[in-house]
Formats: sequence, structure tokens, C-alpha cells
Amino acid sequence: MAREQRMFGLWPSPITPAALGAALRLNEPAWDTDGRTLAWSEGRSDRGVVAARKDGESATRDLTPEISVRAFVAYGGGDFTLAHGACYFVGQADQRIYRQDLAGGPARPITPPFGAAASPAVSPDGRWVAYVHTFEDVDCIAVVDSEGRQWPRRLAEGRDFYMQPAWHPAGDRLAWVEWDHPNMPWDGTELRLAALDCSGPLPRIASSGVVAGGPDVSIFQPAFTRDGAGLLYISDETGWGHLCRRDLASGAVRQLTAGEAEHGAPAWMHGMRTFAELPSGRIAVIRSIAGFHRLVLLDPAGSERDLAPHHPGYTSFSAPAASPAAERLAVVASGGQQPPRVLDIDLADPGAPRIDVVRRSDSELVPPSALSAPQPVSWTSFDGGEAHGLYYPPASDRFEGRGAPPLVVLVHGGPTSQVTAAWNPQAQFFATRGYAVLLPNYRGSTGYGRAYMLALRQSWGIYDVEDARTGALALADRGLADPGRLVIMGGSAGGFTVLQSLVQHPGVYKAAICMFGVANQFTLASDTHKFEARYLDSLLGPLPEAAAVYRERSPIFHADRIRDPIAVFQGEIDRVVPREQSDSIVASLRARGVPHEYHVYPGEGHGWRKSETIDHFYKAVEAFLRTHVLYA
Repeated sequence: MAREQRMFGLWPSPITPAALGAALRLNEPAWDTDGRTLAWSEGRSDRGVVAARKDGESATRDLTPEISVRAFVAYGGGDFTLAHGACYFVGQADQRIYRQDLAGGPARPITPPFGAAASPAVSPDGRWVAYVHTFEDVDCIAVVDSEGRQWPRRLAEGRDFYMQPAWHPAGDRLAWVEWDHPNMPWDGTELRLAALDCSGPLPRIASSGVVAGGPDVSIFQPAFTRDGAGLLYISDETGWGHLCRRDLASGAVRQLTAGEAEHGAPAWMHGMRTFAELPSGRIAVIRSIAGFHRLVLLDPAGSERDLAPHHPGYTSFSAPAASPAAERLAVVASGGQQPPRVLDIDLADPGAPRIDVVRRSDSELVPPSALSAPQPVSWTSFDGGEAHGLYYPPASDRFEGRGAPPLVVLVHGGPTSQVTAAWNPQAQFFATRGYAVLLPNYRGSTGYGRAYMLALRQSWGIYDVEDARTGALALADRGLADPGRLVIMGGSAGGFTVLQSLVQHPGVYKAAICMFGVANQFTLASDTHKFEARYLDSLLGPLPEAAAVYRERSPIFHADRIRDPIAVFQGEIDRVVPREQSDSIVASLRARGVPHEYHVYPGEGHGWRKSETIDHFYKAVEAFLRTHVLYA
């Protein structure tokens, strides 16, 4: 059937603001120790819920119906785990660890009401729970008994940060990742292995030592092998994140993956995983190349099998979890045209794996033919260097436009992060209305090797700004975008790139959308949370030596250069980029009469969670772009 001609940007879209606000956020699947119950976390508006399904039962149930689940250490994550017939989770309101027996009964706290906890890990015998704890900016690895009868004990302290505690199958050793300021976890971390004295009511450390990592090597996700003979982890020592195995008896280290591919991820949150060992000893690992993920199955003998032909449509995976009792893998999977799902993959026959969809994040009523499929793109930037990203062409099964479409350059946050070919509701929101979308993985992004990531050191506000600008112009040169209707949009660090782009290159973008963007680098360094308190040391330089750089790359000191229309959105209780940052930019815009809108959302922090906020945000953005881009 012939498609109807309609102006780009005005296509009626099946991706509605209300639907985006109602979608679930799925994460962190986990199995009980008997392998019979699978649980996962669901973000439902501003609440977090742990849901579960037991083998033999078709229906799911909520394990935490009354207590919202969400950990607040750093950026969160590590919300819960299952073990020995119980769910251990972090309560959002008080940050205590609770125990909820799967058989029923009330949830009861097992840690005291102070500080914040994350990443509960239950010992193999079920007696103890190790976890990450922070109080008054002092972090540690702590342990408590699983019934909560004992006062918790600090197992390890003295480092600035701790992450990912993991028990040895014998219960007499513990491994974790630790690091200090000014490093971030992708800059340099250490993997510590500790022997435990378990003779008392709570274990204590008998001895410990660093077995991998360093100030210039990042370690991610320690996990002991099921037979107890080895310790698995991701290391980027070679320049790419590869899976390694350390033999505990000899100390010998063997690299299990190779090539120019990423098998880890920047540890922005607790609870992140990229591999899991099955009962057979085979390891399922996520492999990332140019923003597209594949599931790869590694055999103990050294061979590997790419499972991509068996999961068409899925191009992004996260948090794989292996069943303790069978060759089954639970994972959150999505694709460019596929909203997230929790999958239960039976790998007993890897040549023909069976995939069971356990949970869908939304109704999935929009057919793939009406959605945009992301494509990897590369271009030459201002200095001759190569930059990468993903391109979403306008998409509809009903409409088409004439000429070149308007382009939204959607800049990711971090800035040490990456956009992948996962389900991206923002990109689909624009593409299905007739916009083209570019998601730049500017130099400094992850996913393209350690050297590419390190390029942003001392260069934040340069490579991100220029790679986004030259990427947009490259698409325009290729006839894929209208150079007179370019839009730049981003949040947090991406919001800084938006503001800095308007300062450095007025007139390039027809309009801009800034969400909780960094406007003042000095106040960011002094006011942000502990996790990022020294992040700017590497991105801009240490203070006071780099004060001139901070001033140069603080949009608030150059806000008089901003003249392009801009809509600013801010969470009222954002503790990462406080509201004052947006207030200061808007005050300048208002004083000079620059076309703008300003929306502050009560009860929202660093990003939107409430359904009503998400609904309003997208409606406001669409109306703003109609006025300042389509009808201007």
C-alpha cells in the first residue's frame, strides 16, 4: 500500500507519551539456589518491585508488594538477590536490607536503619549476607547474619569505594572490587581476594591480597567458578575488556576471550553483570562490537559458539544469571525494534536453545515495520579523528516525507558511557514522528576500547561537542538530515554537551533540549555526590591548577553566547546535578529574552521515574520542537 506524504516531524506515531510513561524497567534477574524460582526487578513509575515466577507456575507474583525496592549507593543497582528460599532486598525509603521468605510471611529488616546498602550476596550455606555499605561518605564491605540477629560487622574498609562482593563456593573466601579517588571504576580498580575466619558468630578477614587490576587497569564483576578452582573477572589490561580466569591454586591467569570487542561495561551501577557460568562450566558472556551485543557461549575446552543466529531481533543484553540447577540462562534482552524482555534461555542444546519470554516491559503492540532500526555509523571529526555512533532513520508503515528530515542529535550521559542497539524509547519517539536521530558515541565513550575511552581525559567539552556537531553535518552531507533543522538533546553530562554546543557553535542547531545539564563545573565538583566528586580530575584536570579550564568549559560563564531556542528540564531533588545549575542558565536566558521553556519536576531526581513526569516531558518536547523547528 502506498504511503501517505506528510511533513517530516508531524507523522502520527504509535509511540505515545503515555505509553512511554507506563512501560516497565526490567533489571537484575536472579535465581534461587534450587534453580526453581526466577526473580527480577521492575521499575513501575517511581516504585521498584521484585517479581518472581516459580517453575511449574505460569503466573508471576510480587515479592515486595508493600516496600519499594531501590538501592541508593552511588547511582544505585544491586537491589536484591535470591538464596535458600528467601529474597534479600534494599528498601527504598530506609535503605535497610530486608528478608522476604518466598514461602510467605512479612518482610523483616536484617540491617540497622542507618546509611545505605547495596549488592546483598548470601553465603553458600545461607548463614550470612555480605553487602556494600555507605554512611557519611565512608564505604565498606559489611556482613550480617541472614536472620538479622547480630549487629553487622565491617569486613573491609579504608578504600573510597567497594563493589561486587562474591562468595567462594566453600564459603571461606570473598572477592570484591575496590578503588580510590580520583579514579572512577573504569579508570583503575583492584580485585581483592580475602580468606575468612568463620569461627565466630560473624566472619572476619584472616588475610587478603590484591590479585588483579591497578591504577590503570579496570576490573569488573568477580565471580568464583562453580568448582571453586578459579576466579573469573573482566579486565581491560589489554586495551579491551576481556574475560579472564585466575587459577586459585597456582595464581596463573588465562584470558578466555580475545579480539577488538568489549565484554565488560563501565560500572556506573552496582549489580551489573556481563557473564554467567552455567552448571556445566560453560560461560555465557555478552560481546559488544560497534554498539551491538551478542551472546557467546564459551566451552571449558576453549571453543566458543555465537548464539546470535538463535536470537534474531535481540541486539542488547544485560545482567545474565545462570540457574544453579540446569543449563538455563536468565537475561534482560532488547533490540532496536524490540522492547525489553526477561528471557529464560534453555541451553541444554546450544545448537537449538529454547527461549521462554518471562516478562515484557510493555504491550508490544507496535509492529517492527513501524519502528526504526538502528545502524552503526562512523565519520571523520574536526581534527581528522574517527567517531562512531548509531543512526535511526525516520520510520513509519503509513507515512513518508520529501527531502531530508530534521535531525535530533541525542547525546548520552556519563560522559563515560555508550549508546547501544538496545531498545531506545527516545530515539523511537522521534524517528516514528519523522525525525532522523543520531546517537553519537563520541570519543570518550566506552565500547570501542580503552584508548578510545581515555581520549576524553582533559577533553570534556571538546570531543563530545565536536564529534556530535561533525556527526550531524556528516549525515547532512550524506543527504540523511536537513542541515537547517538540526536539534541537539541530552541529559546530565549530555546536557552539558548541549549547553556547551550552543555556547561554542551558535546557529548550528535550530533548537536544543537540555535535561538536568551541567552548567557550572566548579559547583559540580563541590556539590555532587561522593561517587563523582573527583570525576572532573580526569575530564578537566585537578583543582585549583585547572581552574581556567573549568571556567572555559562552564556554560554559565558564557551563557551570553546562547541565542538558540532551548527547553530546560530539571528534577527538583536531583543530588547529582542540583537544580541550581539549571536555575542559573535559565536566569540568563530570561534576562536576555532568549526563547526558552523551563520545567521543574517535583519529587524527581537525576532522571524521570514517575509516569506522569514522563508523559508531560514528551508532550512538552514535541510541542517545543513543532514551534521552534518544524514551523520556524
